[in-house]
Amino acid sequence: MDQQVTYHETIESDSAIEHQTVQPATWSDYLHLTKPGITISNLMTTFAGFWLASAGSPDWTILLYTLVGTALVIASGAALNNYYDRELDLKMKRTRNRGIAAGRIHPRNALAIGIVLLLAGLVILFMLVNPLAAVWGLIGHVFYVLIYTPMKRVSSLNTVVGGISGAAPPVIGWVAVTQSMDMGAWLLFLILFLWQPPHFLALAMLKVEDYRAGGIPMLPVVKGFAETKRQMFLWGAALVPASLLLFFHGNVNYIYLVSMTILGLIYLVLLFQGFSVKDELKWARKLFSYSILYLMLMCLAMVISAVFN
Repeated sequence: MDQQVTYHETIESDSAIEHQTVQPATWSDYLHLTKPGITISNLMTTFAGFWLASAGSPDWTILLYTLVGTALVIASGAALNNYYDRELDLKMKRTRNRGIAAGRIHPRNALAIGIVLLLAGLVILFMLVNPLAAVWGLIGHVFYVLIYTPMKRVSSLNTVVGGISGAAPPVIGWVAVTQSMDMGAWLLFLILFLWQPPHFLALAMLKVEDYRAGGIPMLPVVKGFAETKRQMFLWGAALVPASLLLFFHGNVNYIYLVSMTILGLIYLVLLFQGFSVKDELKWARKLFSYSILYLMLMCLAMVISAVFN
């Protein structure tokens, strides 16, 4: 089925938004336009990458510029994603009250905000950090806004492609210090790239009816839960050894190695349990929560290891 939205439909959607009688946008609407939760979680990995590359002795000024520039680029991607998805958001219960979809924020305003945030973030990264950090900021942004966002309408592979943008923030942090794409940078990219499919596929299982209503071909919608769980296990099985490789190239010590071995084994057990559970949504919720905890504890293990390495 063709999921593409026609130009005529888009114009009608914008017109409907313009003529709705709604309350004016609040600061909260504009804040949520930038998806602050996503921004904060990505800044956590940016900080970890920077901290590792500096071996626990960071230049605090450069770190601040890196975090601010990265935050602006990520916030831009979120705003432009909301702008592009405004007609899809109207179809799904969990998104129909977003600022643009509900008519409180005009699409042109969201577009302008997204562009301004992107330019500001790239200028900060380029001028105050280094050009390579800005390049990786742009790579993550392009994959998220220009590739992942439209791909969401046509292919279940959008989750994999979106992993590229999600893997960029720790690389930005690393190259902000080293100014080079060495093995540590590539391993951070690999780890975050592999972490994302199980995490977001668990979310897709939880929101499968919303995605079906929106006509979005997420893997649980088009292939079912059994295939989704199989792919989640395969991604998780690749993540565990990849995370341990950082021990050899990433300024970490045995604290990191032991921590990630334990966390990884728990992750694999949870993923394997998915093949036999009766309440699949309960399992998906549990796995989604653990994947967040896994990411947080991994970043913490990186930071502690770098301090005592």
